[in-house]
Amino acid sequence: MTTSTAAPTDSTARFQPTWESVSTHTVPSWYDDAKLGVFLHWGLYSVPGWAPQVDDIQQLLRDEGPEAMLRANPYAEWYRSSMQIEGSPTQRHHRELYGDAPYDDFITAFDDGSRSADLDELAGVCERAGARYVVLTTKHHEGFTLWPSAQRHPVKGAYRAERDIVGELTGAVRARGMRMGLYYSGGYDWPWNDAVIARPADTTLAVPADPAYNAYATAHVRELIDRYAPSVLWNDVCWPAGGDLAALFAHYYNTVDDGVVNDRWLQPSGPRNRLTDAVTSGLGELVQAAWQHLPERWKSLTFPGANHYDFNTPEYARFDEIRDKKWEATRGVGHSFGANRNERPRDIVTTTELVRMLCDVVSKNGNLLIGIGPGPDGTVPDQQVAPLRG
Repeated sequence: MTTSTAAPTDSTARFQPTWESVSTHTVPSWYDDAKLGVFLHWGLYSVPGWAPQVDDIQQLLRDEGPEAMLRANPYAEWYRSSMQIEGSPTQRHHRELYGDAPYDDFITAFDDGSRSADLDELAGVCERAGARYVVLTTKHHEGFTLWPSAQRHPVKGAYRAERDIVGELTGAVRARGMRMGLYYSGGYDWPWNDAVIARPADTTLAVPADPAYNAYATAHVRELIDRYAPSVLWNDVCWPAGGDLAALFAHYYNTVDDGVVNDRWLQPSGPRNRLTDAVTSGLGELVQAAWQHLPERWKSLTFPGANHYDFNTPEYARFDEIRDKKWEATRGVGHSFGANRNERPRDIVTTTELVRMLCDVVSKNGNLLIGIGPGPDGTVPDQQVAPLRG
C-alpha cells in the first residue's frame, strides 16, 4: 500500500522541483496492474441530483456544437452552472422544484445526509465491484470541499462539508485493501469568479486568472497530500497560471513514493486581460458559427496534456490502439458522473457492456475508472450499482 513520510525539501530529496527531475518519475506497478477503479462524484450537486436526458455527450457535441451541449449538459455535477443558463432544461427544472432558491441552499441537506452516511458501506460498494482503487471528488467545480480545509474561500468563507468525508472514506477504502485517489478541480471554482459556462469561450474564461487562486488551489492540494497521502492525484480541466507546478509534483512524489498524477494539469500561457478575453470570446463565437464545417477530429471532449503526467484520461471515449503510455478511460455508469435521478434504465451500461469495455481498455494498456454518484446520504442508487455487481 501507499507509504507516506515527511517530504524532504533539500537537495537529498529524490525529486527536485524541476520538470527535468519530475519527468523521471515512472508509473508504479500497482497502478499499471490495477485495471479497475471507481470514481465517486459527491457534493452539493448530489442533493438535486438532476440533469437532462442525453444519449451521448460526445455525440451531442459533434452533432449540435458546444453551446447545445452546455445547455443540455447531462453531467449532474454541473448543476450550479447549468441552472444559470437562461432557458436550459436544468434552469426550468430548478425553478419548478426550488423556485428562486440559491444553490447554496443545498448545503443543509447535504450536511444532514452526509452526517449519517455509512462510508464503510460506500467503500464496500467499490470493493464488491472488483475495484483496486477509488477516486473521490474532494472539490468539484462548485468550489465546495469535502474536507475541513484551513483555507477560507474568499467569497464563501468556510465553504466545506461539516464532516471530514475525505479522511473517513480514505480510511474505509484502505481498510478494505484498495488504494485511495483524490480528485480536485484546479481549473474551475465557479463561486470564485461567479462563472457560468454557457459558450465555448467560457470554458477558458471561467478559469480564474487571479494569482491568488493559484495560491489557494496549491494550498488545497498540499493539504490533501500532507493529510491523506493519496495514491492518485487527479486534477480536472487544467491548472491555474502561475505558481510552481513542478514543485507541487515533486512534493507529492517525495511524500507518496508510489503515487501517480493524471494529465489535466496544463497551465494557461500568455497574459490575461480585457483584450485577450475579448479575443477569446470572439474566437469562441467563430468556433460555434463554423462548427458544422470543422474537421471531425476537432469535435470531441478532450483535455490537452501537461508538461508531465503519468497517464492520459479520455472521457466517455477510448483509444483505438494499444498505447505505450499508461492511460485511464473514465466515464459514469450512465451519462453523468454525479447522481442523476432523471436517467432512464437504458442510459445505464449493462454488466456485459461494462465487462467488454474493461477488456477493451485493459488490452490497450489502460485502466477503467467507472463513475457512480452517491446521494447526499452516501447511498448509491441500485440502478447504478447493478452493473457493477455482475
